[in-house]
Amino acid sequence: MLTDSIPAAVRYMLLSALGFALMAASVKAVGGYGIPVMEIVAARAIISLAISYVDVKRKGISIWGNNKPLLIARGAVGAVSLMVIYFAVTTLPLAEATILQYTYPAFTAVLALIFLKERIQLATIICIAMSILGLLVMMRPGIETEASALPLLSVGAALLGAFGSAAAYVIVRQLSRSEDGSVIIFYFPLIALPASLIMLGDDFVMPNTEALILLIMVGIFTQVGQIGLTKAMAAESAGKATAYSYVQVIFSAILGIIFFSETPTFWTLMGGGLIITGALINALMKR
Repeated sequence: MLTDSIPAAVRYMLLSALGFALMAASVKAVGGYGIPVMEIVAARAIISLAISYVDVKRKGISIWGNNKPLLIARGAVGAVSLMVIYFAVTTLPLAEATILQYTYPAFTAVLALIFLKERIQLATIICIAMSILGLLVMMRPGIETEASALPLLSVGAALLGAFGSAAAYVIVRQLSRSEDGSVIIFYFPLIALPASLIMLGDDFVMPNTEALILLIMVGIFTQVGQIGLTKAMAAESAGKATAYSYVQVIFSAILGIIFFSETPTFWTLMGGGLIITGALINALMKR
């Protein structure tokens, strides 16, 4: 079969990218119903916490894991990153928000080199360079045109989320050496839920039926993305595995067309082509 020729880390990362793209589309859609960002984070955390708990118990292992300080750190970093990313998604066009936050593989490769002593292979360097070039091509027209300039606060939030995601992924890579993937995933909503509820305060908005369905979809697609990501990080070096996550940009652009009438420009298509080419070079040079 064709999938048998694709490395496991690549398959899991593609699944993760699709899951997170669908999650982002759901977040943007539910934000249109006036649901606060922290309420969206809390709803996602509740669903993820329940699914993760059942998964851990199904395996018959302890939900608390072995390296509790590092697990808590992963949950905290991931929670903060999630909050700022959701803010960016609800205040920026879907494609642009995804593009900005998905600068994180470059951060990941550098952080993995510093903290995990993982050597950055030539294939990964080429892939990241072409991906960043593709992102610059996609972003350049919007940044240069004053009429379509992006809000600086939202851009800063997206970039902060990208750095936080990179830090969280490097921690996941370290934890994968001693912890079960289900336990690692469990700590994310375990920290995010109380933190988001505290920050939500009295701003809770009762969702209608459509918004409630979207909130549930946020949690489900998040779980799909998290599972794919965790398995990919356990199967491959942090820098190389996350290089394939750029495919989420393409998924998000397609979802933007279908659900938000966000038609990609020539520059978006050109940048997407560079990203895909970089991913192919990474896969072929590895072989």
